[in-house]
Amino acid sequence: MTDRKKRRIFSREDEREAVRDIHYEGNALLRLLKYMRPHLKTLFFCFFLVLVVTALDLLRPLLIRNAIDSYITGPADHRFLAGEQSGWRFQGVVITTVAYIVTLLALFVCNRAQFWLMQRTGQEIVKGLRDDLFAHVEKLTMRFFDITPVGKIVTRLTNDVDAINDVFANILVQLFKNTVKIIGLATVMLALNPVMAGYAFALLPLVAVLTFIFRKLSRKAFQVTRTRVTDLNTYLSEHLSGMKIIQLFGREKRKYEEFGGKNDALYRAGYRELIINATFRPILYLIAVIATSLVTGVGSGNVLNDTITIGTLYAFISYMDSFFQPIQELAEQFSTLQSAIASAEKIFTLLDTRPLIEDPEHPKALGEVKGRIEFDHVWFAYVDEEWVLKNVSFVIEPGQRVAFVGATGAGKSSILNLIGRYYDVQKGAIRIDGIDIRELSRDEIRRAIGQVQQDVFIFTGDIRSNIRLRNEEITDEQVEEAAREVNAARFIERLPAGYSHAATERGSTFSAGQRQLISFARTLAYDPAILILDEATANIDTETEQWIQEAVERLMQGRTTIMVAHRLSTIQHADTIMVMHHGRIREQGSHQELLELGGIYKKLYQLQLANT
Repeated sequence: MTDRKKRRIFSREDEREAVRDIHYEGNALLRLLKYMRPHLKTLFFCFFLVLVVTALDLLRPLLIRNAIDSYITGPADHRFLAGEQSGWRFQGVVITTVAYIVTLLALFVCNRAQFWLMQRTGQEIVKGLRDDLFAHVEKLTMRFFDITPVGKIVTRLTNDVDAINDVFANILVQLFKNTVKIIGLATVMLALNPVMAGYAFALLPLVAVLTFIFRKLSRKAFQVTRTRVTDLNTYLSEHLSGMKIIQLFGREKRKYEEFGGKNDALYRAGYRELIINATFRPILYLIAVIATSLVTGVGSGNVLNDTITIGTLYAFISYMDSFFQPIQELAEQFSTLQSAIASAEKIFTLLDTRPLIEDPEHPKALGEVKGRIEFDHVWFAYVDEEWVLKNVSFVIEPGQRVAFVGATGAGKSSILNLIGRYYDVQKGAIRIDGIDIRELSRDEIRRAIGQVQQDVFIFTGDIRSNIRLRNEEITDEQVEEAAREVNAARFIERLPAGYSHAATERGSTFSAGQRQLISFARTLAYDPAILILDEATANIDTETEQWIQEAVERLMQGRTTIMVAHRLSTIQHADTIMVMHHGRIREQGSHQELLELGGIYKKLYQLQLANT
């Protein structure tokens, strides 16, 4: 590799990282600005304040110039006047001082008002954006969550949204302020002395070239950094959730090395940003010093030749100090804007992700749900035509208890997912009470269905909030009644705080059986017409299993019930048992009928009996 290639700021891999994970093709900045529409009055008022601040900033050197030329040095033939005229000069200096102090106070008030208004507006806009983003994520289908890491979604809702906050709270107004300030300074300097202004602007082409290079490099650096942050958050989310497995298999050292690699990649990306900024700022500062020195040298000669006054020279030097500062800030703000745009592209890519399942424009209403479920020649695959279900047809009548059994991968859980319309079928139709579920809204379907899964998720809060799931329409009395009905009250009421007992993340302080009983109470509290039990009694101790069996029996009363179980002893009471094999229904009947048939079910039953 040549030295030239070694000196590349970005490697080929870095350049790929700069565009990886960004598929947004629109104008992210213009789309961001649309969120300003409800706040246009505030924005225009802030722009007005910026104009006032800029005018006051330009006024300050002119006040000092006027004091020097009119009251301190004065015209040549008045320098040695005394008496009343000396008093008049002192009075002029005092008046100028008061005017300068008033100008500073006005600057402070306008700056604080503009800053507070834009910070508040920025927070309101970002809050709305975050609400929109989370509401959209909730509407996405399960397939999206199957293939998208949780850490990536969390990064979009936190880091990327926070990066956008700077655009609304600071960057927009500051860009306007610095642009107006540069134009104002250039105008005033040209009005004071065009020749000296020409010297002051002599190095601007070099500044423009450097700014262009800086913007290009900083944009790429920000994109790489945002991608590295996403990678790190995704890794942390996954491995902190799986820490028990890591420790169980003694993989701490290996996972630490993997984390170190990702952390090092983020460090390198951040270091590149630092190098770019640390290179650009000193160079720009050096150019500003050279330009100021040039103006000072030329101006001093002009003062000696009486071409300009000392006050004018002072004003020029003051304006030169102020002239390059907004240029530097503009370049830095553009780089921050690039970072925000990189985050916005990722956010809008997520917002533009359409759910694979859309509600119909005019959904039908189920009315009072009877619970009749029909699968009509259903074909389903998660990926392309790798069929999980093949031409599956059956009817479950209202109030009937049906169980699905079969080997792992036979398609049992897929049937449950399709009933709740978490996925859509590729061929055939699924009907509830004679209505194709694609003609119903997903909310309508899921209000009718209560599902108890093997892996129960407990949210941080207390037991009561986990049963009602923040649904305030469910009263405390209904929560407690549901818990009593499914035997959950047996352990809840023994806890020190009862239903107010704190629940930690994932319910780690509860046993598997206790979490399952809470799940049953949650389902009963919502009173569904259709009940789905997905391995609801797996991995439960014997005593708790007796409680759960009682709870299951009570839950099934008056409801259409669909069960999936590997332990055949738990579904022998089902009205119909359907045996799945390679995505098809191969056998169906009651427990006794299937044993007499002597097929797949009997083999499964004998195998489990022998193991027992």
